[in-house]
Amino acid sequence: MNANRKILSYGKTGVMIVAVAAVLFSIGAGIKFVLEKENQKKIGQLEESIYSLNSAIHLDTIRQYNIQKIISIINDFNPGMPMHQKYEIAEEIYQMSMKYDNLNVDLICATITHESAGTWNPEVVSPAGAMGLMQVMPNTGLFVAAYEGLNWSSPEEILFNPIYNIRIGSRYLSSLIELYDVDGGLAAYNGGEKRAALWIGSGKAHGILARETQHYVPAIQRLYEEFQAMKL
Repeated sequence: MNANRKILSYGKTGVMIVAVAAVLFSIGAGIKFVLEKENQKKIGQLEESIYSLNSAIHLDTIRQYNIQKIISIINDFNPGMPMHQKYEIAEEIYQMSMKYDNLNVDLICATITHESAGTWNPEVVSPAGAMGLMQVMPNTGLFVAAYEGLNWSSPEEILFNPIYNIRIGSRYLSSLIELYDVDGGLAAYNGGEKRAALWIGSGKAHGILARETQHYVPAIQRLYEEFQAMKL
């Protein structure tokens, strides 16, 4: 009888041990699952951070390459420009190339090079009265400056400021290219929209554009191709 009680007691103890072990095992498995989920989450966050960092490094590398390229172009035409001004101009040109998807660094630089008669002088003025790097006419500058949120004080103060000039000129050029494509946009930038629209509508027939504009478009295209092919 006592033996049976002992066996029964041991049996109950064994069941309790097994039950406790099962509970502990379940708790352990639960903890392991939580830890694994937490680790997976941390690994995912780490991978995301690494990807973001690599993307940022890649974008900054592209930015620095383009800025150095622009500075190199400026050096070819205006080596005496102060270095801080070269960098500010290069930064603004790069920003405009990012802001407008129909512009790029090479096209903006080609336009500035031709418009400034190869001087890259921020205070150059044409016989017709166009001003600054991108040779913006005061009336056009006044109109576009309002969209840029610039306080128009005087043509000289705004258009001789190379940053404002590039900002205004790039916005205007981008809007024309959006309407007339690259060739037509350049033609409109130089000779006005009416002639450019007629030229595009005629399939770019000879004799519609003014003589200056006929030379202007291919001249900028040549510079554009030259800058595209340029290696640092």
